[in-house]
Amino acid sequence: MFNHSLAFDSPSYLLLLLLLPVMWWLSFAGLSGLGRWRRLIALTLRTLVFSAIVLALADVQYQRRSDKLAVIYLLDQSLSIPIEQRLEMGKYVNASIEEHRNDFSNNTFEDRYAVIVFGRDAGVEMPLVDVGISLPPRVETILDPEYSDLATAIQRAKAMFPFDAAKRIVLVTDGNQNLGNAQREAKAATATGVSIDVVPVMLVPRSEVAVEKIDVPANARRGQPFEMRVVLGNDAPEGSERAVAGKLRIIRKTAEREETIVTQEIVVPPGKRVFTISEEIDQPDFYTYEARFSPNDPAADGMTQNNVASAFSHVRGKGQVLLIENWDKQGQFDHLVQRLRNEDIAVSVTPSDRLFTSLAELQRYDCVVLANVSRSTGTDGDNVSSFSDDQISMLVRNTREMGCGLIMLGGPDTYGAGGWTNTELEKAMPVDFEIKNTKVVPVGALVLMMHAGEMPRSNYWQKRIAFESIKILGSRDYCGLIQWSGTDQWLWGQSKGGLIRVGPNRKMMLARTDRMTIGDMPQFDPALKMAAIAFAGIPQTAVKHMIIISDGDPTPSKAATLKRLKQLGVKISTVAVGSHGPIGSTEMQRIASTTGGKYYVVKSPKALPKIYQREARRIARPLVYERDPPFQPTIVSQHEMLQGIEGGVPPISGFVLTTIKENPLVEVLLQSPQPTTEKNSTVLATWTYGAGKTVALTTDAGNRWANRWANWDGYDKLFSQMVRWAMRPTSDLDHYSVATSVRDGKTQVVITAMNDEDEFLNDQSMSGSVVAPDMASIPLRIEQTAPGRYVGEFPSDLAGSYLIVVNPGLGRAPIRTGVNVGYSAEYRDIETNMALLKSLANMPAKNGPPGMLVEAGLDLSQPDQLLAANPFRRDLQPAIANQSIWPWLILFGSCLFFADVFVRRVQVNFDWLLPLLGRTRDWVLRREKAVPVPETMGRLRSRKREISEQIEGRRAATRFEEPVDRPETTDAVAQASATAKPTQPLPQKPAEETPDQAAGPSYTERLLKAKRQV
Repeated sequence: MFNHSLAFDSPSYLLLLLLLPVMWWLSFAGLSGLGRWRRLIALTLRTLVFSAIVLALADVQYQRRSDKLAVIYLLDQSLSIPIEQRLEMGKYVNASIEEHRNDFSNNTFEDRYAVIVFGRDAGVEMPLVDVGISLPPRVETILDPEYSDLATAIQRAKAMFPFDAAKRIVLVTDGNQNLGNAQREAKAATATGVSIDVVPVMLVPRSEVAVEKIDVPANARRGQPFEMRVVLGNDAPEGSERAVAGKLRIIRKTAEREETIVTQEIVVPPGKRVFTISEEIDQPDFYTYEARFSPNDPAADGMTQNNVASAFSHVRGKGQVLLIENWDKQGQFDHLVQRLRNEDIAVSVTPSDRLFTSLAELQRYDCVVLANVSRSTGTDGDNVSSFSDDQISMLVRNTREMGCGLIMLGGPDTYGAGGWTNTELEKAMPVDFEIKNTKVVPVGALVLMMHAGEMPRSNYWQKRIAFESIKILGSRDYCGLIQWSGTDQWLWGQSKGGLIRVGPNRKMMLARTDRMTIGDMPQFDPALKMAAIAFAGIPQTAVKHMIIISDGDPTPSKAATLKRLKQLGVKISTVAVGSHGPIGSTEMQRIASTTGGKYYVVKSPKALPKIYQREARRIARPLVYERDPPFQPTIVSQHEMLQGIEGGVPPISGFVLTTIKENPLVEVLLQSPQPTTEKNSTVLATWTYGAGKTVALTTDAGNRWANRWANWDGYDKLFSQMVRWAMRPTSDLDHYSVATSVRDGKTQVVITAMNDEDEFLNDQSMSGSVVAPDMASIPLRIEQTAPGRYVGEFPSDLAGSYLIVVNPGLGRAPIRTGVNVGYSAEYRDIETNMALLKSLANMPAKNGPPGMLVEAGLDLSQPDQLLAANPFRRDLQPAIANQSIWPWLILFGSCLFFADVFVRRVQVNFDWLLPLLGRTRDWVLRREKAVPVPETMGRLRSRKREISEQIEGRRAATRFEEPVDRPETTDAVAQASATAKPTQPLPQKPAEETPDQAAGPSYTERLLKAKRQV
């Protein structure tokens, strides 16, 4: 299966091996002092080091040649192929593998195969395997089938091929690509040795009627007639002249309504037909026109998905204003609305419970007014409504990207007091909704008590409501959360009493809330006592509030505990969620009524975040600044909104405290003399935010605090100028024209710029942005491509309406337009693209033949023809895998060089080697060691010689001869030797003292003593 060999990337370096004899001649003489064996070893090591360096320079490579094969099946799962034929693809793959790969007679059992399915993108349905695994009939990989991208599938297969096998792709498709370039990608694949076989999917010829497009002007003037053209196509089978009769309907859509403007019986002959319809619109708005065709005979039309087309048109006219008010306080701004209408400003009023649902609905308005509207509104759990995060994002993006004006009118239910703190809306306004100065606004404290563990998805919903509450609180407010986890405990701040400041701990609070797990609390009273102790520890707070969510089944609280909380000024609101039969709890009603809180009964958990937003607003009540007698705001700077207003504005009795943003773009127009801190006394401010303008009026429009303004002569002028200044500027369509075209999942935007003399405007710095149907923001890069021509492009894969804003630059008003992306091109393809498939199959692999085309196509009724092409055939060049091994040679040579230095510099004595080998031999052969015979006489003679040498040494030291009458030691030793046993010497006994020795010192000692005296 494998052949192994070595190859050289730079073989010319091998000529350096011819220098080996020279190196041997020079080294042989230089190493003569080492001895014979050391010199031979050193010379061998030098030869190996030199050879390793030369082989590394030649880039020696380990080469493995394999005749294995890897086959990857690419299965087209796009909607242009009927579901029946898509199901047959899996059967074909299984039959092909069983027929050709699992045949052990042709040595293919080690070949690998894989399956990739594709539509818009490509996914691996089965990885490369070398065992017999059947493909399931239905594809399990999730794909987008509304597009076909053959190029992506081929590219995915290239990346998946192993390096040690020949490569082949089997492409099963109808060839109708609408994304990518399959020919270019296939050419790159075959250049690397990949062979491509093609199995066409033959689409059955059928009659197909499609609404190809509806053409309306992108921009039209109010009351100006225009023509609308609808293009229909009848792709009848070859040789058929059958016309298709049916009904054509034209539908006009706006954000508020949908109406059918044309219903017509038509006959569509084979080929193309254009229907023209006249239209005139009196109401400015963004309109979507939709053309729908319904055949009288459903069998005459193969697919219904391509019977719909849509277009986008913006009818320009007088600017319009949308005023949003609280649904439970409708009519409080009727006076302002009527006064604006008297100033020829069109105003539409909508309550907060019937808000917009898409950004497209806001495009008909040039200014949006939030009139004392709170983020959440309602009185109980059933009718609480609120702005969602998506709706807030739409408001902000409509201003920042689309240039729409945004005005906030004050009142006790707006700004920070209305729960708008820490939202995207706050970022868009010229003031911050939070007051950080405690001298201006006292702080509040909020305790959340969680006991809803038996509610469905309880943990999720309790986290949601905790998140909403924490986000609304100001940075100087206090917050705590009590949960049951075996015992009643604080989720944070346990050592600090449970209530801690939100500002530096907000992220920590949100993180711990996200990780909390709520248990089933058995009693109310212990948790309420904990809250009472915590509230008592922060007496400086002005507002103390507590929210309890529960099913009401814990043991009731004691009256003394509730009395203590009421004495501390704590109000408790309770939220009842049902989990034990009927919803409601007498105990929770008692807690709320005793402390002055509010009682909610919740039937749907979706209402919980809105309730908590509303309740958390109680902490922000100190943000409302009211004084009696009234005080008069002062004009800080002149502005277009204040033009013509003489003598200032009348006094007011209150406003909502805010903090002016520290930004040079912010302009403060009106300021209150109270409080004395200028940052927090703003009454009217504005700035430019992105492409639009925002205005903050912190007092109301004449209802409560500014009631003296209602009869003021400058009332109409102030508010009409405020609205007109903030309104979206009128686009300069006389000098700019915008055209759009959709192709291959992308939309091209072409802008033509002309000046008053009809000359091209060049070198304009244009930019743009696009809002997709899913509310995603898409940047639009615009470049000049010709005189006066600017082009941008963005991906438009999703079907629906795309809002396009082009900023011409130089302070000009943004240009708004849109485009509707209809059905996918998959629904236009009704026949197999054989030309493309043949070109792919005819591409030869590198050093190999071209692929094979199964002429019969994917037809399981003719298995012989379908399986005639063997994808596991051996007609490709064997796979060659090369691996450079020069790093290993360098490492090997370095080690040998060290050994060479060691041999030349260090002389090793090998005398120990022979005894070691002998002992090893004896151990291997298990030979017993010979025991030596005792040599007693030898030891005695040796001892005798030692004693004689000692005596002679003493004599030499004293320079005296021993006396003759002294017994000889040698004789005594000899006598002792004669009496000793040969095998075991007797132990020596101490000699007995003679009478002479006992009487005094020895003869030698006396001589030494005499010598010392001399």
